[in-house]
Amino acid sequence: MSPPVLRLVPRCCVLSGLRVGPEDVSAFAAALHRPPRDLESLLGLRFTGSVRAVPEGRIVLAGEPLLEVTPLLEVTAPLPQAQLAETYVLNQVNHQTLIASKAEHPVVDFSLRRTHGPQAGFQAARLGAMTGFAGTSNVAAATALGLPAVGTMAHSYVEAFEGEEEAFHAFARPHPGPVTFLVDTYDTEEGVRVAARVLRDPDRGPGCAVRLDSGDPGALAVRTRSLLDEAGLADVRITVSGGLDEYAVDDLVRSGAPVDVYAVGTRVGVSADAPYLDSVYKMVEYEGRPVMKLSSAKVTAPGRKQVFRRPGDADVIGLADEPPPRNSEPLLETVMRHGQRTGSRPALRECRERFTADLAALPSAARRIRAPVPPRATVSEQLGTLTERVRRRIAERTDSSAARRAVSTRRAASRTSGPG
Repeated sequence: MSPPVLRLVPRCCVLSGLRVGPEDVSAFAAALHRPPRDLESLLGLRFTGSVRAVPEGRIVLAGEPLLEVTPLLEVTAPLPQAQLAETYVLNQVNHQTLIASKAEHPVVDFSLRRTHGPQAGFQAARLGAMTGFAGTSNVAAATALGLPAVGTMAHSYVEAFEGEEEAFHAFARPHPGPVTFLVDTYDTEEGVRVAARVLRDPDRGPGCAVRLDSGDPGALAVRTRSLLDEAGLADVRITVSGGLDEYAVDDLVRSGAPVDVYAVGTRVGVSADAPYLDSVYKMVEYEGRPVMKLSSAKVTAPGRKQVFRRPGDADVIGLADEPPPRNSEPLLETVMRHGQRTGSRPALRECRERFTADLAALPSAARRIRAPVPPRATVSEQLGTLTERVRRRIAERTDSSAARRAVSTRRAASRTSGPG
């Protein structure tokens, strides 16, 4: 079973700016080894369609393929435009939803060195802030998004000095605000003692910390807390990093380890335990005709849809034009019309408020870190009826075609056979 996932609106500004110019046609033709005149019909193509999506920050329900999958996004456009948008939309939806689903914990983001490129690092910082992270070490993202920039020193900085005490003094001297000392370059306990001597400076100010980046974080945090308290530094905090993910953080919290800040990087920034999200982008209606796939293990539901959320009850996946269930709210909203955005992108604070409210409304079993039990969406009667009707129509057409082929085969056989 998958945990709830967070849905993010893709960058509609890219769709609104989609234009196929002469240089694009030339590039397509070269890639396909075809003369440019074969692709001239694409010249001038732009996105003129509409997009409906779940607002950024809302939680939607994961589920099995077919009817349990909540529709996150709906693109209505001429077929060539919709198909050109497919790869980009899936790229944005899959990656950001996946990372956001990992980032539901009050920690700080240290992932930029391990994410799959600078854009992915920026997205990880933004998604972390949306889902509860207190800051990021990605200074560019912090500046662009108005997030707290956080960080410590590197082991290489400590190694550049004759000893840890010289390194800590040099690091603290030009910093007017709180500092965090990395204490495990050589021997962790000795590093804590050295840091304590430096931090006893009466001018250091509040908010300082030490950082543990290796070894058994729980045991070392207990020993570090003891050493700091003995030195009269009860206000100095402990930051832990090094291979953490939500499971390690949960274990440390449950064990009562005296950790004040969790700095997560690789395992969250690349979603190490679940490296992909298998969402799909499928046609559900063409020229007013509902369509569906019947491929093995890839069956889709026909028709334009809406998701209705009811407080304290299961979501209902229904048709876009059917009456909503009592006391429900529709999740899909129009974000693009005639190729243009219908409004500005929501502020990060607004997205975080949506996420916080949706998370609080989930059953406790769905919020568990391990073995979560997510709610399951149900299907409306109208959508179920339409699905069966389209399925029968396809089956009848397929059976009729198969029968005609069988008759043709028998006639051909009778013409080629003769007296023995």
